[in-house]
Amino acid sequence: MRKLQDQVSEMEMIVDRLEAMSIFLAVIDSGSLAGAARRLGRSPASVTRAIARLEEISGERLLERTPRSFSVSEAGVRHASVYRTMLAELAQLEARSQDAAVSGSVVITAPELFGRLNVMPIVESFLIAYPQTEVRTVFMNRMVDLVGEGVDVAVRLATLPDSSLTAMKLGEVRKLTCAAPRYLEELGEPARPADLAHHRCIGLNHAGTQELWPYREHPDGRRVRSVRVACRLTTNNAEAAIEAAVRGLGIVRPLSYQVEKHIAQGSLVSLLGDHEPEPVPVSLVHRSQGGGNNSAVRAFIGHAVPRLRGLLRAS
Repeated sequence: MRKLQDQVSEMEMIVDRLEAMSIFLAVIDSGSLAGAARRLGRSPASVTRAIARLEEISGERLLERTPRSFSVSEAGVRHASVYRTMLAELAQLEARSQDAAVSGSVVITAPELFGRLNVMPIVESFLIAYPQTEVRTVFMNRMVDLVGEGVDVAVRLATLPDSSLTAMKLGEVRKLTCAAPRYLEELGEPARPADLAHHRCIGLNHAGTQELWPYREHPDGRRVRSVRVACRLTTNNAEAAIEAAVRGLGIVRPLSYQVEKHIAQGSLVSLLGDHEPEPVPVSLVHRSQGGGNNSAVRAFIGHAVPRLRGLLRAS
């Protein structure tokens, strides 16, 4: 029994010392004892006691105090460097321990092409980072009912209606008008949206050969007017439409992420940029409990959100 009590007492001393190290670093970073106390939500007296305890243990003065300020002693500089390293390594160990404890399954949905291009690489890195998890992806071009279809997380490319779901904005994508250089050499470039009536267009639907393409009437305005275009080809598959445009079959209207590679390579040219409508918001949506007791869902949200934001910011 005494041995157990001694072990508990020793652990408490270690915890107190680590806490004192954190307080000492907060004092240095804040520039004052009072500032550290406010930052940590502690009393100034407890901060002073923590510094005094460290000085007692080390046998060296860490702070040179005056009535109105302090400076860090040479010993304090050395100790601060060691404390930062120790606390950072402990934080890394704790994070790895938490990662190892993450388990469970995640069901994710996204639009088909966005999912394949942007979500799948993140799913793969998530599975590597959290080896005790499983993921099922549902990539389709319709709005999936998260509750009714048992889906945990959705990436939505649309203005979201009010709902009980929790949404985090990731960024935006733009609606572009594109054609291949060979098409433009043959038929010229439309100078304004109305000129599309005289061009060959490729539609992204399966309901008919005509579509309404919305554009801003004036480059510096917000008013939008739809232009009716005749489509020689219509398809419900964005990749098929883009590939046809690359081969010079006509003008296509994709989202920016869908043709980013083609524009960079020069196989497609963006047209009517001054008349583009407002960008389309991209959001990550999940049920309001944030995954409930499923640690895998919570971990995936934390893993995916900064990466998707970075991708959309760079595009």
